[in-house]
Amino acid sequence: MSPAKAKKSAPRRGRPAKETARKGAAGKGTDPARVHAILKGLDEAYPEATCELKHENPFQLLISTILSAQCTDQRVNQVTATLFKKYPNPKAFAYANPAELEQEIRPTGFFRNKTKSVMGASKKIVEEFHGQVPQSMEQLLTLPGVARKTANVVLGTAYGIASGIVVDTHVTRLTQRLDLTMNDDANKIEQDLMAVIPKDRWILFSHQLIWHGRRVCQARKPKCIECNLEKLCYSKDKTV
Repeated sequence: MSPAKAKKSAPRRGRPAKETARKGAAGKGTDPARVHAILKGLDEAYPEATCELKHENPFQLLISTILSAQCTDQRVNQVTATLFKKYPNPKAFAYANPAELEQEIRPTGFFRNKTKSVMGASKKIVEEFHGQVPQSMEQLLTLPGVARKTANVVLGTAYGIASGIVVDTHVTRLTQRLDLTMNDDANKIEQDLMAVIPKDRWILFSHQLIWHGRRVCQARKPKCIECNLEKLCYSKDKTV
């Protein structure tokens, strides 16, 4: 075999083309300078963004967050305005009449499952946590109806503890459009974001994205002409 043919048949080394392309796309979106610019833009637009679920204590926030699954914060606030008057503490929810509670939270949707979660979480708080909402991710995740999103909302908003980043439908949509993640799974998205967003920004960052998602970067018709992040965004969903 000639040297020329030997050279031609030698195997090529390096990453597969698909893997290289995937890594390149992720690297472009999470460049530190670009992430800094995104955070700066969010600060300019929403310097005081916070949770829009009305609550007076960590327990009310926990219940409201459970009810907010597949429901707007506005609707939840309408329901809890009277709900928290009838059920002022964990014990009241824990030993409520399930049929009555189902009807009271019915406007939030999925009311049967939510009733089980609300009553189950309340009972565990009463019986195992002395009536106090836990202040750790590990303990919160033992409560019925509580996954990482709900736990992060409670820890961040009620206790100021940054254990992670809240990933809801708005955060998922916006971080994908901004190319900060290429994942669809909420837990993987959270891990991607925690790797590029400074920890002291985790709590505010999620609030800002949720506000931006509701007001500007909406699902069907994003108002890109009003978006101060438009120049940083190269999403295929852009309308300008």
